[in-house]
Amino acid sequence: MTFPHLLLALAVIVVWGTNFVIIKLGLGELPPLLFATLRFAFSCLPWLFFVRRPPAAWGLMIANGLFLGFGMFGVLFIAMRADITPGVASLVVQTQAFFTIGLSMLLLGERVRAFQLVGLAFCVAGLALFFVHVDANTTLRGLLLTLGCGLSWAIANLVAKRAATSSEAYIRARSLADSRPAGQAQSFSMLGFMIWSSLFAVPPLLAASFGAALSHASAFGWAASVWQGVANTLFGFGAWNWLLARYPAATVSPLSLLIPVVGMASAALAFAEPLPAWKLEAGGLILFGLVTITLWPRLRTFFVR
Repeated sequence: MTFPHLLLALAVIVVWGTNFVIIKLGLGELPPLLFATLRFAFSCLPWLFFVRRPPAAWGLMIANGLFLGFGMFGVLFIAMRADITPGVASLVVQTQAFFTIGLSMLLLGERVRAFQLVGLAFCVAGLALFFVHVDANTTLRGLLLTLGCGLSWAIANLVAKRAATSSEAYIRARSLADSRPAGQAQSFSMLGFMIWSSLFAVPPLLAASFGAALSHASAFGWAASVWQGVANTLFGFGAWNWLLARYPAATVSPLSLLIPVVGMASAALAFAEPLPAWKLEAGGLILFGLVTITLWPRLRTFFVR
């Protein structure tokens, strides 16, 4: 990866990592589900008028909107309102990695590897430490809700993967039928998929937040909502998928392990969130587990040479 592209990837990590602080501040201005509604409204409007709908099934876009919008961010905002600190949330939500593995085994018939089991064991050990040390700042309810967010994110990952693979197969079939190179057909845009699927997150979130008032929101509350939609979705996912299109996933994906590091550091700076030894140990166990799951194949190949 070239140095400018590495800087772009790190910029995405900083935006995503510090976003947990922005969420916490925004929740001081807006009710959780209304805040989530605005986030996805700014993720799809006005962009869907300028970005072509990707060649993906409507059902997949609806499912992605529901699981990522309501199941992930709607529930995350509820948890972060009073039941979990931003730093811990940024770490626990990364459990989407081993939920994705579990669902892939269950639904796609993928086989689990020994190194994945080792990584999962470390992640579970780290989570167990958080459950042992629940308190007024990080409650049992907050941990369970955030774990639910990780599960919803994992489901959304599989939905997006299914949308990409089925759309690419459709594009190839159309190209063969039209006797033209595949490159001349409409390609699948993950950014377009995010924009259009965000549209389907808005109605259920809006319905669930019925009665919540916008009148108490300050300019910062609106700015936080725009930041959620534009910076995190359009810049974050746009730049990330642009990098994934140019480099192997094994080169780009491991950088996401820096998200909870940035999240916990920014929460400590912004809110003086305490970092006792047990929390660092729990975070270290989870990060080590995620590193094992993500990087072990590359490390094994390197040492075997």
